[in-house]
Amino acid sequence: MKHLGAVHEFLGMKIDKQEDSYFLSQRSYAASILQQMDLLHYKPLANPTCTKFPATYPIDKHVNDHSLYRCITGSLQYLTLTRPDIAYNANQLSQNMHDPQPQHFYMLKRRLRYIKGTLNFGIPITKTNLLLKSYSDADWAGDPVSRKPTSGYCSFLGDMIISWTVKKQHTVARSSTESEYCALAALTTDIIWLCRLLSEFGIPQNYPIDIFCDNTSAIALTNNPVFHARTKHIEKGQKFIRDHLQQNNIRLLPISTIDQTVDIFTKALSTPRFLKLRNNLTVLQDPQIAGEC
Repeated sequence: MKHLGAVHEFLGMKIDKQEDSYFLSQRSYAASILQQMDLLHYKPLANPTCTKFPATYPIDKHVNDHSLYRCITGSLQYLTLTRPDIAYNANQLSQNMHDPQPQHFYMLKRRLRYIKGTLNFGIPITKTNLLLKSYSDADWAGDPVSRKPTSGYCSFLGDMIISWTVKKQHTVARSSTESEYCALAALTTDIIWLCRLLSEFGIPQNYPIDIFCDNTSAIALTNNPVFHARTKHIEKGQKFIRDHLQQNNIRLLPISTIDQTVDIFTKALSTPRFLKLRNNLTVLQDPQIAGEC
């Protein structure tokens, strides 16, 4: 083995060390993705999603190159290692890799034009408290074709985001409560793993982990063992969450939908709200470049 000194770059991830912090980004990797699509000269966008699609789509020279679509979409998945703000978009694009249509290439270009304007963005690692907290959300029947919900959740260690997930649920939910509840069950599993990992690093979480959810019905269902006809089919997951509630491993807390950070993982948002939630995720511009500006 050879000591190569302080790390500056690892597998396309740039690691900048400041006086009392680190900054993780993938500027060079993101620029190479733009170059593959010949988008370096395009104007950037402030929001990668759109709440309303156009009636017709512009002619794109890449529209028949399905292999390029798959290649770029896979690259965007890797880019989410330091860019949780595009996790929802990468998830949406990945669902159409088998047969991308003109509208999917339109969506792909919007994502890339957003990345062009945020090449210097990444996530900071700063000195903070080491208390774990998590957020959970789900978009009920968000997929217009399958009507399956999209789960989104993330965890913070102090002020640093350390884990995030965007995933379409496997089954169609019969209510928003059910979709939110399934997202809570998935997050609880992730929290158990995070707590074990942190314990191995000597950072035990000897307190109930706060989980913030904006669906009061899902919280009530978790705390109330009484079931009715609409919830019999999710009893197994309910017992799983209740066990950890009773063992004081987790604590469910309500949060306003306005303050729900993981809305950015489950749906297309207006630009002002997207920018606000991006800041909540601590996806920021490289402080060195921001200082030069």
